[in-house]
Amino acid sequence: MRIKPLTCSIGAELTNVNVADVARSESLFAEIKALLLKHRVLFFRDQDISRADHVAFARCFGDLEDHPVANTVPGYPGLIEIYKSEKRDHFENTYHSDASWRANPPRAAVLRCISCPDVGGDTIWVNMVEAYNSLPEEIKTKIAGLRAKHGIEHSFGAILTTEEREELVRKNPLVDHPVVRTHPETGEKVLYVGPFSTHFINYHTPENVRFGQDKTPGASLLLNYLISQAAIPEYQVRFRWEPNSLAIWDNMATQHYAVSDYWPAPRRMERATVRGERPF
Repeated sequence: MRIKPLTCSIGAELTNVNVADVARSESLFAEIKALLLKHRVLFFRDQDISRADHVAFARCFGDLEDHPVANTVPGYPGLIEIYKSEKRDHFENTYHSDASWRANPPRAAVLRCISCPDVGGDTIWVNMVEAYNSLPEEIKTKIAGLRAKHGIEHSFGAILTTEEREELVRKNPLVDHPVVRTHPETGEKVLYVGPFSTHFINYHTPENVRFGQDKTPGASLLLNYLISQAAIPEYQVRFRWEPNSLAIWDNMATQHYAVSDYWPAPRRMERATVRGERPF
């Protein structure tokens, strides 16, 4: 196996390895897992594997889970369809950590390209450990101990009927997570806010609010500032998809952005999502 780092901050491409073999080798899996913790996201080319192989590889990292809105591939629980037709939509072109609206957001995800446009459709990943480390010290002090609510309604619920949206929220109520989470395996601090973050729940204190009008504008400006850190190029890696390309990322330490610049061409991707634990 050959390892080629793609940036100084995040991402490495692995060659001379097949993920189907990784699922059958404890030693090879241990090496892949260590590389994932180091590089945050790993890329593989020419992975002409079956859906069963895809699922088996992802399950090495933990149990899989489905999505409340995206379709599951029939016969493969935990493997969801991310199929884009000629219809234009913009659901993924925002920096986000998958399913932070869950009480136990995903640990990792494994995405494989089935077919893609000749031009466009790249995905960007962001090192949110580096995003936290590079914050000004006064901001780190200000956000230490802050918690934010995360929800699904204002994103995936936007295209649903009122009844469907209410049912979605009933099954997926708002949850709160630390603004700075601790990676459970590396101990690193991670900036953990994004487009699913709705508001801080403990900002309104004498230290932060001099007058009542400071509460909402002050908190909103700070939240938007923190969310904007994912867009800084120095924390990013960009990957060009090809059929049978595969990426696995540490969803606890990264965000990603699916660039929607290929319309009206279709694209077909399949993703296995690894269940995680409550952030702390």
